[in-house]
Amino acid sequence: MTSGALAGVKVIDLTHHIAGPYATKLLADFGADVLKVERPGGDPGRRLPPFFHDEPHRDRSLPFLYLNTNKRGITLNLKSDEGLAILMDLLADADVLVENFAPRVMPSLGLDAETLREHNPRLVVASVSNFGRTGPWRDYKATEIVEYALGGLMYIFGAYDREPLKHALHQAQFKAGTNLASATLMALYHQRLTGQGQQVDVSIQESIASALRDVTNNYTYVGAVRRRQPNHTGDLTRLRAVSDGYVLPNPGIGASLDWQILVDFLEAPELDDPRFENASARLENAEALGEILDQIFAIKQKQEIFYAAHQKRFIYGVIDSPAETIGNPQIQARDYYVPIEHDQLGEITFPGAPFLMNKSPWAVNSTAPALGEHNAEVLGALGYDAQHLAYLTASEVI
Repeated sequence: MTSGALAGVKVIDLTHHIAGPYATKLLADFGADVLKVERPGGDPGRRLPPFFHDEPHRDRSLPFLYLNTNKRGITLNLKSDEGLAILMDLLADADVLVENFAPRVMPSLGLDAETLREHNPRLVVASVSNFGRTGPWRDYKATEIVEYALGGLMYIFGAYDREPLKHALHQAQFKAGTNLASATLMALYHQRLTGQGQQVDVSIQESIASALRDVTNNYTYVGAVRRRQPNHTGDLTRLRAVSDGYVLPNPGIGASLDWQILVDFLEAPELDDPRFENASARLENAEALGEILDQIFAIKQKQEIFYAAHQKRFIYGVIDSPAETIGNPQIQARDYYVPIEHDQLGEITFPGAPFLMNKSPWAVNSTAPALGEHNAEVLGALGYDAQHLAYLTASEVI
């Protein structure tokens, strides 16, 4: 029987919301023993919509259920002396502590990395925050759109004559979570070689800024500022509506495009016109070209034109709905989406492995824990009996 790549790695997870839980999910799904420690009221991520069957409940948030597979869960009040003592007991033989509090919080609790490594020199302390643990903005609060804006990525998205746009939902959080998991594994590798832990510091702002790549290089090398691209209606790579949805055409760029091949492919003799005979002419007559292209594509079907385009070596994309994405033949062939059986909610379909490893594969062995689900199991292993657990519950330590 195969085991996860990270089998034997013990992780204490103090994270909440999205970026931190996604990092620890990646570790857990590849075999790490991840213990999620929540405040007695629960991770705020439990209140993230959408909810299973649209019924709000702390154990029915679909993002929370996705982000916390394969983890055990306990509750601890870290503002109490006994809660802190329990955490220190848990950290005594841990490999990694992951947290995404504001940078001031852990030191205020006496849990700064230096103190923790005095307690356990092998401990990797992995942190993710809005702007990192240092710098003049380290304590600033931020939302997803603020991270996109201050990371510089919003500047290059959207129409050039309109306001900048950001990608939907929580992409900055997931990007930072991926970076945190990767950096944690590097620190863990160093720990295995040397026996020494270290601090990992991930900034969500920098995670977004890292995606700029050529934009930054162009500016630092030659002073060029990339702007959002013009989106005239005659743009051959513009999103086009078809009879059953949308396609994203790309028949070729500039001089590489043989116009007659495109005319024949689209079965559109009206495009065989001097106004469109070369790139300059097409730009000059962009609006007329756009109107004709819209009419041509409007009677096409997206799957039909997608496969026909690839026969011509054109790079076309189909805009799939969520249902179509799950049913996509390429995704189905690789078994990407996986059904997960929840003992209370039944079967839920979630995204699967972020990458494949045939010797130590990704797997979901347990669903996200209910709030405090493993209190008795975990604290019992530390020597707390039922009477003491009742006291801790009554005094709001757990």
